[in-house]
Amino acid sequence: MSDPTMVLDVLDLVGSVLIVLGALLVLAAAIGLVRLPDVLSRMHAATKPQTTGLLLVAAGTALHLRAAADVWMLVLVGAFALITAPVTAHLVGRLAYRTGGLRRDLVHRDDLDPDRADR
Repeated sequence: MSDPTMVLDVLDLVGSVLIVLGALLVLAAAIGLVRLPDVLSRMHAATKPQTTGLLLVAAGTALHLRAAADVWMLVLVGAFALITAPVTAHLVGRLAYRTGGLRRDLVHRDDLDPDRADR
């Protein structure tokens, strides 16, 4: 049989790795928000790596804490992030499109353009 303390050490190590990877993804999202050229690109940086990074940090924290109440709270945090991030991105994208806040030269296909020829 394996030593229980060794299993706990492995879980702590995996949790630490997940937290570091999540923090790096959140850092990449923050850099993307500053460096990307337009609203639509920034919208992706604000949702995709940020949400994935948050989920990794939550999973790593759950491996460290291991208490049922803490794990369920982290599951709720992840669920709310997965529910709200796409809605927020959709609303930001629509607002940018309607107000002209995006760079048309970076848009390859505009499905909302009423003058589109392939309809």
